[in-house]
Amino acid sequence: MITTWLDNPSHRAWLERNFADILQFALASPLAEGGFAYLGADSTPVPGRKPQLMFTARTLYTASLGVAHGIPGAGDLAEHALTSLDGLYADQRHGGWLSEPGTITRKATYDHVQVGLGAATAVLAGIDRAKPLLAQVISIIDERLWDSSTQTLRESFAEDWSDSEDYRGANANMHGIEAFIAIGKATQDPRWHERSLAVAERLINRHARARDWLLPEHYTANWEELLDYNADEPNHPFRPYGATFGHSLEWARFLLELERSSQVSAPWLVEAAVGLTRRALDGGWALDGRPGLVYTVDWNGAPVSVSRLHWPICEGIQASAALIRVTGDTHWENWYRRLWDHAARYFIDERGTWINELGEDLREGGLIWPGRPDVYHCGGACITPLDWI
Repeated sequence: MITTWLDNPSHRAWLERNFADILQFALASPLAEGGFAYLGADSTPVPGRKPQLMFTARTLYTASLGVAHGIPGAGDLAEHALTSLDGLYADQRHGGWLSEPGTITRKATYDHVQVGLGAATAVLAGIDRAKPLLAQVISIIDERLWDSSTQTLRESFAEDWSDSEDYRGANANMHGIEAFIAIGKATQDPRWHERSLAVAERLINRHARARDWLLPEHYTANWEELLDYNADEPNHPFRPYGATFGHSLEWARFLLELERSSQVSAPWLVEAAVGLTRRALDGGWALDGRPGLVYTVDWNGAPVSVSRLHWPICEGIQASAALIRVTGDTHWENWYRRLWDHAARYFIDERGTWINELGEDLREGGLIWPGRPDVYHCGGACITPLDWI
């Protein structure tokens, strides 16, 4: 048995403190009209940024983890998020939720599965008020989002659920798996983990494996790879060209969640999680000569967007923590410590809150995601190591 920080009481206490600091920062974000403000580094709202469904759903998720861990203030954040999802964001005419209230936008699967993740996590935390919301999400997924013919999720729709987009994305399906795993735990319905495994089989066991664990992100509606998609937009916040190491690390954690599920099994899950994480960390660290992980790489593994975002580091921490528990390999303990050292040096400020993005000088930047709008990834970096027992 290896000696791991995961079992060190001082480290575990530090994780709890950092998580509490993260939620304390988020307490400045609730808006009177509903939703949460897009905060800057000084914890004040960034002008011109409207409240987004994605951030509200993710705040519900993170706050629900805080409720489960007894963090003061988390309950108020969760209640505000639930009120916002029941009111400000709810599409009373067509069903589902509006990504940006007051603006005509497409209904995105990505956003809706985030609502599912938040609702299921709230239910698991004992917040009974979230049960009707979870039931609504399940209905939307079953009736609108899930494509039984391909065993995957569709991408987006017009506001009235017409005009399904002729595109399929690994990103929405990845977060769909995350939501499905949580929904399966909350409902004890095995179909959610079965659906997760079907999605992972297609995207990871087929596509990522065939490309030496670099996952294509973009596809046609028939799941044909679009390897040059957005080649002229390397810094796109949701659909960048190339492979995204941060997503590989997220996928690894979700595969390991499925591996320990009592409802499904597949012999390749741990192997794939190790393959994705090795390619991202062992093969991707400091690719351009500077410490950290670049945003994207091309199909030869060369850097494309060299921006440093906080979330791939957070996902690397979570994947490493899970791999420590599953494999007992000291390699992952070494990465776990290295990633936390990197986060402490470059991303966590003197208040215990996280910088969202670094510029080329490795100081706070804002090319892709300016400000500090989201506590989802950094909250997970603190909680996953605590909860993965």
